[in-house]
Parts: sequence; C-alpha cells; structure tokens
Amino acid sequence: MTHKAKWLLFAPAGLMVIGAGACLVSWAGALKEKGAPAKEWVPAGTAALAVLNAGVSLFGHGVTENVLYRLKEKDQLEPA
Repeated sequence: MTHKAKWLLFAPAGLMVIGAGACLVSWAGALKEKGAPAKEWVPAGTAALAVLNAGVSLFGHGVTENVLYRLKEKDQLEPA
C-alpha cells in the first residue's frame, strides 16, 4: 500500500473515530450528571477516552503518511 493510500485511509478514519470518541465522552459525562453510579460512568468514560485517543493516533498516523508521501513525491520531481 502506498503512502498516499495510507494517508487517504488513516486521516479520515481518525477523524471519524475522534468524533465517535467525543460523543462517547459526552455520553459518559451525561451519565455522571444524571447521578449514575460510578461503576457505570467510570468504565464508560475510560472506554470513551480510549476511543478518542485511538482516533488521535489514527489521525496522527495519517499525517505521518502524508509527510512521507510528499517527501517521496518531492524527491521524484527534483532533478538529480
């Protein structure tokens, strides 16, 4: 798989997972505000933060692949 293909896969996937994680964090916060027991909202919040951080990681990997793609493209365009 090329750097460009990885970039075009990981960056949007990361953004979607970040959005899902943000929604889950909000949901866990709402559980806490409603007075749910800690045994419910703490695991929910922990899982939500894990999803959010996974999204940041995926997006970061996409950015890395973009940089590698651009460097490779630049090297191919420059005369030797």
